[in-house]
Amino acid sequence: MEASAKARGTGIAKRSPEYVQLKMDEGKAVIALTKGGEWVGFCYIEAWGHEKFVANSGLIVNPAFRGHGVAKAIKEKIFELSRKKYPDAKIFGLTTGLAVMKINSDLGYEPVTYSELTDDEEFWKGCRSCVNFDVLTAKNRKNCLCTAMLYDPVEKAKEAEEKAAAERNKLVVTTAGDMQQEKKKRKFKGNFSLFERWVRYKKYVLLKAARKSGGSGAAGSGKKRFFFGWL
Repeated sequence: MEASAKARGTGIAKRSPEYVQLKMDEGKAVIALTKGGEWVGFCYIEAWGHEKFVANSGLIVNPAFRGHGVAKAIKEKIFELSRKKYPDAKIFGLTTGLAVMKINSDLGYEPVTYSELTDDEEFWKGCRSCVNFDVLTAKNRKNCLCTAMLYDPVEKAKEAEEKAAAERNKLVVTTAGDMQQEKKKRKFKGNFSLFERWVRYKKYVLLKAARKSGGSGAAGSGKKRFFFGWL
């Protein structure tokens, strides 16, 4: 995971091998394998703020299997496991990767401000190993190069209820024309090429500010088959 982060030029919250092994022993991890047992990918769950928040961490795909939708499949499995183990928790993530943002959006995550994430100090300590930690501290932990995304089960349940009510109360007028009343839902799906340019601009601005203050600055498609399991 550390080598992959270095290759991408990003940071990760470093965890010891023993810590990652503990997550597997606790049944809070997903591993992707080929039929022959070759390792393909991995991800694990971390709970924060007395289990009010959950993060899906350490997503990694074997370089030999990238570009075949493995990251998306792993994210879907770990999201399903997170909802099963922590049904009332908010699931969140910080990422600079556009592909991960797209996957998160498909799962129901929405972009939020950092203030909507956990205030658990242990979580934020993990950012110390990130190459952009100086940017985070310079912004008083209110902003950084990563985009914060959140899945709130309470809000999603409310949206589902409102959508069902809107369907029941939909008005259809067939006199001069048809008129339908539907609730618009906030979505993060749109022009990702435009959003990618915005992310690059955000990086430019924040890194430029960090330099002035003296600071330092995976999903695809294919036909290969993989097996995923909860541990």
